[in-house]
Amino acid sequence: MWQARIYVTPKKGILDPQGSAVSKALGSLGFQQVSEVRVGKYLVVKLEAPGREEAERAVDQMCRRLLANPVIEDYTFEIAEFLGRVNH
Repeated sequence: MWQARIYVTPKKGILDPQGSAVSKALGSLGFQQVSEVRVGKYLVVKLEAPGREEAERAVDQMCRRLLANPVIEDYTFEIAEFLGRVNH
């Protein structure tokens, strides 16, 4: 069993109104050192695959086909062997 941690963020140059709102709010709270905020998505996916390469291919396809919009979003992910307990 594998666990993927997936990060989806707006591409550079794509407007991020939510990130702008968070940046302004942080500034109004006194955090003037913040110059930019980009808001994205963080997903954790547990999946069955015979090996790391197969898990990586599956997660990449998940991102390309559903989890990220490749026109306006970038994604990265990390794969690790899942050693925890699975709840059914």
